[in-house]
This record gives sequence, structure tokens and C-alpha cells, in this order.
Amino acid sequence: MLYDCRSLAERDRGIAAAIEAVKNGELIVLPTDTVYGVGADAFTPYAVTAMLNAKGRGRNVPSPVLVGSRHTLDGLVFTLPQAARDLVAAFWPGALTIIVEHSPSLQWDLGDTSGTVAVRMPLHPVALEVLRETGPMAVSSANKHGQPAAVTAEEARDQLGYAVRAYLEAGPCPDPVPSTIVDLTGEVPRVVRQGAIPWEKLRDVVPDLQAQGG
Repeated sequence: MLYDCRSLAERDRGIAAAIEAVKNGELIVLPTDTVYGVGADAFTPYAVTAMLNAKGRGRNVPSPVLVGSRHTLDGLVFTLPQAARDLVAAFWPGALTIIVEHSPSLQWDLGDTSGTVAVRMPLHPVALEVLRETGPMAVSSANKHGQPAAVTAEEARDQLGYAVRAYLEAGPCPDPVPSTIVDLTGEVPRVVRQGAIPWEKLRDVVPDLQAQGG
């Protein structure tokens, strides 16, 4: 079912349907500030597997996790490096994904993660409203593996079809550039994917940040 969240009444219905679907272990497509994402409850392993299957992607490419608030991050990690706290304070919500070591006690299975997780808080009101009710969601770009990323929910539906329970349409993504990814699990913070936030801006916050390939 596709809900047009540009209409207030349909937005409320769509968000309610999406929250219910996630809690039932089903997949949804939601808008973010980068591209549309297909998501599932991060703590429901069969739902995460269904998401990877819908995309045609293997466990060797683990799913990032979206959160609805900065405070949620503290519940996912054992310890958070100061550089991570500084980057989150400066760029969340926004197009920054950070890779950190997750707490060993978490009961989730996102794929072959080697004890790490990529986390982001998106700057989109629809996504945040859903995430604040569902909790952390495993979310990946809403397209078949190898196909272009969807910039509307309708494009996502053309690719993912009936594998997804609820599609939340909020119009074309204003800036469909993927998030910048920073790995904070090593001795020195390192950019592993160039994206919407330029390295120079990140370096203003974390001066020892290494550029991709640096």
C-alpha cells in the first residue's frame, strides 16, 4: 500500500500503518534526507533477512541502522569515542553515518558485521516520526541490488513490489546523494565513503579525520 504523506490525513494513516508493519516484522519504505530506504525492525532477525532478500543482497553487506534520536545511540554501543560524540552533535540529524562497535549484548542480526554497526539519524520529519515509535530500524536504499537508488516511494515500489507492506511517499528526494560514512572503530577516524557532507566540514569538527584512501 502506498500512502501519500504530502496529504496530512494520508500521512497520519501511512505513518500508523508503517509503525504497525514494522512491529509485525514486515518491511516498509520511507523517505530520508538522502534517498528512500527500505527498512525493518533491527531486532527482528527474520525481518532483516526479508529486507536483504528483497534487495537481492547477501549477509556480507550488513544493513545500516537508522535511529530517531541521538540518545538512542547510547543504548546501542558499549562505549562511544569522543570523536563520534562530536560528529553526532554537529551533523545529526543529517547525512552522516558513523560506524561504531555495538554493545555485545544486543539481540540483533544485521549480517556479517564483526561487532560493528553503521548508524545514522536522518533529517526527515516522516522518517523521524516513524523511528521514534519503532525504535532502531535496519534500513538500506530502497532498490534492488545493482539498480539505481529510488528517489520516490513509487520508484521503490516499481522495484520492490509486494515484498514491502507500506510505502510512504513524500515526493522526490531534494538531494539524492548518499550519506558520508565515517569509521570510528580504529585508532584514527576515517572516511570510508564520500557523500553529502564534505570531508572538509567533518575535519573542522574532528581535525585528525583521515580522508577516504588516506
